[in-house]
Amino acid sequence: MAIRQPVFKPYNQQQLMAIPPTLEELIPKGHPVRIVNEIIDKIDVGPLLKAYHIKGSSSYHPQMLLKVLVYGYVTNIYSSRKLAAACKESVFFMWLSSMSYPDHNTINRFRGVRLKHALRSVFEDVVKLLAAEGLLSIEEINTDGTKIEGNANKYTFVWKRAIQTNKEKMKKQLTEIWQYAQHLAGEEDKMPEPPDFTEIDSSKVNATIEKLNEKLSGKENVNKKVRAKLGYITKHFPANIAKYEQQEAILGERNSFSKTDKDATFMRMKEDHMRNGQLKPGYNVQISTSNQFIVNYTIHHNPTDTSTLAAHLAQHEASYGKAPEKLTADAGYGSEENYTLLEQKQIIPFVKYGMFDKGQSDHYNSKYPFSPDKLFYNQEKDCYICPMGQQMNFIGSAKKKTSTGFIQTVKKYQAQNCQHCPLNGACHKSKENRIILINQRLNRQKQRVHELLNSEEGIERRKKRCFDVEPVFANIKQNHGFRRFMLRGKQKVEIEWGLLAIAQNLRKKAA
Repeated sequence: MAIRQPVFKPYNQQQLMAIPPTLEELIPKGHPVRIVNEIIDKIDVGPLLKAYHIKGSSSYHPQMLLKVLVYGYVTNIYSSRKLAAACKESVFFMWLSSMSYPDHNTINRFRGVRLKHALRSVFEDVVKLLAAEGLLSIEEINTDGTKIEGNANKYTFVWKRAIQTNKEKMKKQLTEIWQYAQHLAGEEDKMPEPPDFTEIDSSKVNATIEKLNEKLSGKENVNKKVRAKLGYITKHFPANIAKYEQQEAILGERNSFSKTDKDATFMRMKEDHMRNGQLKPGYNVQISTSNQFIVNYTIHHNPTDTSTLAAHLAQHEASYGKAPEKLTADAGYGSEENYTLLEQKQIIPFVKYGMFDKGQSDHYNSKYPFSPDKLFYNQEKDCYICPMGQQMNFIGSAKKKTSTGFIQTVKKYQAQNCQHCPLNGACHKSKENRIILINQRLNRQKQRVHELLNSEEGIERRKKRCFDVEPVFANIKQNHGFRRFMLRGKQKVEIEWGLLAIAQNLRKKAA
């Protein structure tokens, strides 16, 4: 009986094809690379062409390099060296590049330099094409933010507080030596009062040191320790104060920066692999989405979402010529300043305020029955009625400025006789008559937002926000492994995130 042998398909590496297949034939229909090619072919590359000089040797076509970069970000290839290798090894990249082989320097230069002023218009063109297909809305958006670590050393930091502390030490030492010089000087050579060090700068420090050296250098009865301290100050303080001024110029309104990426601010990240709450240099990325397509993005130094909304909406208006009609966001954006901004721009705010979720709870309402928001307000008499029915009269108002310069007005109302009230101790903890602080504009804004969020449309939008904007960050970070920027500097970080945003939109379209 013959033994059966397994049957294999023909395999001959030296076999030539009579009609070899083209790269076009090797790309499956509906493949994401075809989506990238189709969309990039439709957009206006005019802004990209402006980044090239007329003179000089020929360059790779920017449309080809853009396709290679975008498809690289679609397929989680972010390194310029890996992209250069893919152009030689991957059928998809060979097809996109038309068998061109740009090296990693060319790709990196294109990404960091050529795209500097053109990528935003590329992103906007992609969004407009998708909007024309009915896949997303530019008018109704969901906004959220996340923090992503920068390409910076987390141990080479500069803190504003440390600079201020060191400058205070400089003031103290200069003042002490000046007072010593005053004590030592005779009547005929009397020293004036110490300089005003309320604001300390290089010129003031240098002038003070020069004056001290003039008065003390020639005297023989100067204490050795004082002479040594003055020598140290003369040698180090001018350079130190100049360094502090330079660092403060870099800091601006920030509290910190990394020496290896001066645009990166130290923030608390969700990705805390050491689980010690260590701050890391990074950027606050804000996006607006519609149906999980990214409609707008901005990069910020500030770690809090509250102060980013104005710049984010300004970018939306610059990109599309008008503000959105409706905005949905979480309580991180619910401030008086933001509500006022949304009113001015006539944007319907489905934006939670800080205590919205707790205020929906019966347990919370029963736990705090005497909170100011539960007291009755008599508009005619401009007074509140306390839980025992007594008037709380207006006693004055105060204004305060936020860190962004926004002015808030708070009115004060005081009860008349809390000492013998049976609710004393339960209504409030103060030993004096109770005083409540009321921000009437914010209360009015909260009331409107409360009604919007509890309407049928508001409930639907609150539900949708959770599975619209938040999964976009999760997809980019978790599924596509992007948790740290590769480029340094805010401008290059914006380019990198713009490529990620385009890639997210094209992946979503291909899905």
